[in-house]
Amino acid sequence: MDYKKYPWKAVADELLSIAKAGLHFSENPYDLDRFERLKVLGNKILQDFTDASMPTLNGLFDQEVGYPTPKVDVRGVVMREGKVLLVKEKDNGLWSLPGGWADIGLTPAENVVKEIMEEASLEVEAERLLAVWDKKCHPHPPEPHYAYKIFILCRIISGVPKPGEETEGADFFSLDELPPISENRNTTSQIHLLHNLIINNKSRPMFD
Repeated sequence: MDYKKYPWKAVADELLSIAKAGLHFSENPYDLDRFERLKVLGNKILQDFTDASMPTLNGLFDQEVGYPTPKVDVRGVVMREGKVLLVKEKDNGLWSLPGGWADIGLTPAENVVKEIMEEASLEVEAERLLAVWDKKCHPHPPEPHYAYKIFILCRIISGVPKPGEETEGADFFSLDELPPISENRNTTSQIHLLHNLIINNKSRPMFD
C-alpha cells in the first residue's frame, strides 16, 4: 500500500467527528465507552502521521464543545504595486499572508483588519471576499485541525509594514521573488491564485 496516498487524515477526522458527537449526545455508558475508543483510534492515527503528541491531541479534542465543526482561519490579501504583503512568523521563521484563527465575536472582516494591524502594523479596510477554501483540498502539510480558510482583499488606509508581537518581519514581495512560505498557513499556489483573482478583477469568490 502507498501510505502517502492513503487518506489517513480523512479517516482520522471522521473517527474524531463521530467520537465527539457521540460523547456529546450519548448517555448510555456502553456507547460512551465505544465513542471514547473511537477518540483514541482517531488520535492514534494523527499521532502516527504527524509530530503531535497524544496529550496535545487529547487537549485539542477536549477544547471543542458540542457538535464538531471546522475551525476558521482568516487571511488578508494586501497588494501594493503588484506586490503582496507577507509577514514572517516567529514560530518557524517562514512567511505567510497575515491572519489567523477567527476570534469569536468578530466578523471575518473585523478579524482580518485586526490581524493585519497586529502582525504588520497597517490600518486597512476589508474590501471583498476572494476565496473560501477547505484545507484538505490544497497542498498544506498535515495538521490535526480540520479547517476552512477565508481570504479577504484589503486596502491600506495608513501605516508602513512593521512586525508585531507574533511576527519578526513584514514586507511586500513580487510573486516571482517570494520568500520561504509557511505552507501550513497558506500555500504558494494559493498566493498565485489569489493574485490572479485580483489582477483579473474577478468579482466572484473561489470556493471548494
